[in-house]
Amino acid sequence: MHVEHHPLIKDFPELRGALNELRLADSNFARLADNYETLDKRICRIEAGSELLADDALLTLKQERVGLKDELARQLKRAAGQCCGCGNGCKA
Repeated sequence: MHVEHHPLIKDFPELRGALNELRLADSNFARLADNYETLDKRICRIEAGSELLADDALLTLKQERVGLKDELARQLKRAAGQCCGCGNGCKA
């Protein structure tokens, strides 16, 4: 079974600079990014069969991963001077 890892750098290659800067400058962002990466790796282990977890618990982890990624994407876009997706056309 092929298991797809979702590292932030792969999902947001155009925001690589903002990702690196925020990891260094914003401890909250760095913590969220670390939590995301740890959670993503755990989900990959479960999907690969190296770690066992009930399907409903795996779904909960995947939903948590999506929520973390959405928040990280908003922060990344704001840091890069783009609209965060709020619908108000914000800049930073």
